[in-house]
Order: sequence, then structure tokens, then C-alpha cells
Amino acid sequence: MSQRKGMDNFLAGDIYGITDDELSRGRSSIEVVRLLLVAGVRMIQYREKNKPARAMYEECRVIRELTAGAGATFIVNDHVALAMAVGADGVHVGQDDLPPGKVRELVGPAMVIGLSTHLPEQAREADKLAGIVDYIGVGPVFATGTKKDAAAPVGLALLEYVAANISLPYVAIGGVKEDNIAAVRRRGAGMIAIVSDIVGADDIPAKVAALRAAMA
Repeated sequence: MSQRKGMDNFLAGDIYGITDDELSRGRSSIEVVRLLLVAGVRMIQYREKNKPARAMYEECRVIRELTAGAGATFIVNDHVALAMAVGADGVHVGQDDLPPGKVRELVGPAMVIGLSTHLPEQAREADKLAGIVDYIGVGPVFATGTKKDAAAPVGLALLEYVAANISLPYVAIGGVKEDNIAAVRRRGAGMIAIVSDIVGADDIPAKVAALRAAMA
């Protein structure tokens, strides 16, 4: 199966930026995305849990225009209908959301689908869905406060397992910051998702540059 449009940015391996209004120091998700794009981040996920559907739609419409203009991949977390409504490049779902096969039926063949995994068996099950699922999230690697329903930290061992045993591309997520990103990179993670350390930074482009330096 040919690679879906949007996965090229993922496979380039870098920082996967995720929005979180509550941690963004008063900045809107749109403003945060603008700054991420200025910093050269080309994987952007919209993850907002506590907003009305119409407000999320209006934000995502703008973010879709911004990311398209920058050649960035735009993923919507959880909300399949929202991703479809704004023409996002993809949708990311969790273990308790709609099954990936059903999501694929809804979104059609072109959209990227990401799936969160927290255990080796979940990663193995996702790997069987290659062609339906395009990539997996692996984590939370470290303790994280950005998701109220986050699973227990899996540590670096799950990253090592996935790197050695799973064929799907993956993104490491959960509690990754400038002071521990090098350890995550050493375990084979090409793509690394970061939330609070970026969206809560005084200067987002400077923080992204510091993270990249630490990754190198």
C-alpha cells in the first residue's frame, strides 16, 4: 500500500506538536500553531477536550489553512467528524475510542489514522492493522499531567520493545521535556510528541530549537 499523504512529515522524524489551551499561557491554539509552524514543526495535532464543538470547528478551520500553507500535517485528536469536517490530514484515536477499522470506514482511504498504545500487546494488535492504522503513539513514557485520563507511565522499556518488534511508525509521547528527550531519542524514537514543555514556554520557537539541540 502506498504511503498516505501526511505521513511524509511523520517519517522525517522530528517534533510532533500538540495543542493544549489550558497550558498555553493565555495563547489560543491558533496562536500556538502559528508559532509551531514558524519553528518548523511539521506535525501538528489539535487536542482540546473541554470546548464546544462549534468553537473547535472554527479553530480547526483556521489551523487547517495555516498547516496547509506551511506544508504541515494536521491531525485532529479523537474527533473523527471534526477531522472530516475541516479536511484534516488525519485523526488520532485512543484505545477507548471508535475501533480503527470503523474509523477507516468513516474517513475513507486517504486520511492518516494514529492509534495510542500503552502496552506491548496493544502495539502488537495495532501492528496487525497496518494499512488501516498508519502510526501508533507509544506512552506515556514519563508521568504526564496534560491528560487527566492518562495511563500509568510505561517508561523507556516499551519504546525499546516497539523499536525492536513493531513495524508501524511510532511517536513517543508523555512527559517528554528538554531534560529527558535525549534518552527517548536514544531508544530509537524518531518522532517525539511534546505538549507542556512547548505550549507553556515563553518563547515557543526558542524552546523548539532547544529541544532539537537536545535530541541531536
